Amino acid sequence: MRRYGVNSAAERNLCLCHGCGLLCRVSPGQDSACPRCGAPLHLRRPSALQRCWALLLAAMICYLPANLLPIMETTALTGVQRDTIMSGVVYLWNNDSWPLALVVFTASVLVPLMKILVLLLLLCSVQWRWRWAPRQRTRLYRMIELIGPWSMLDIFVVALMVALVQWQSLASIKAGPGAIAFGAVVVLTMLAAMSFDPRMIWDPVEEYDEQ
Repeated sequence: MRRYGVNSAAERNLCLCHGCGLLCRVSPGQDSACPRCGAPLHLRRPSALQRCWALLLAAMICYLPANLLPIMETTALTGVQRDTIMSGVVYLWNNDSWPLALVVFTASVLVPLMKILVLLLLLCSVQWRWRWAPRQRTRLYRMIELIGPWSMLDIFVVALMVALVQWQSLASIKAGPGAIAFGAVVVLTMLAAMSFDPRMIWDPVEEYDEQ
């Protein structure tokens, strides 16, 4: 007896076209194309696991320099000041701007770290074919897709400050190497989430139900 009571679309050789959204029937073991737009059809995204692993490992490598290297360099009459993400959080906290400090810390440190850990969990669960809590893991995937763009808060702030300060000619501000690494982390985790195929979460469950 099936645990979830229904057959999957893959079992019926059905899939949605990624180009136009048309529900199509594919022939197992053969290359198929959408009859409406001509896009290639796949029951599962080709090499989705390998691409997601590669992008996630690259994001993990960039995460440390993103937090350790200066994200902003300010040149004024008093000298040059280099600020990392954490030094900015500490500065805001010490100047009684703790709500803003919490927002920056959450968006710039916790959210990217959470996305990396969640993607790591999802990839390991698919790689080792876990049957544990597929619905909850699917919700986790939807959550990291939803919060993806909000990780760019620091880059938006640096860009805004550079434009504002340069316009007023008060000082010279430029993005530091940490901003490049931070932007790479955000883009790589977003691409990793886009490369991941959440349908792979359910494959071990379907195989177990068929036994």
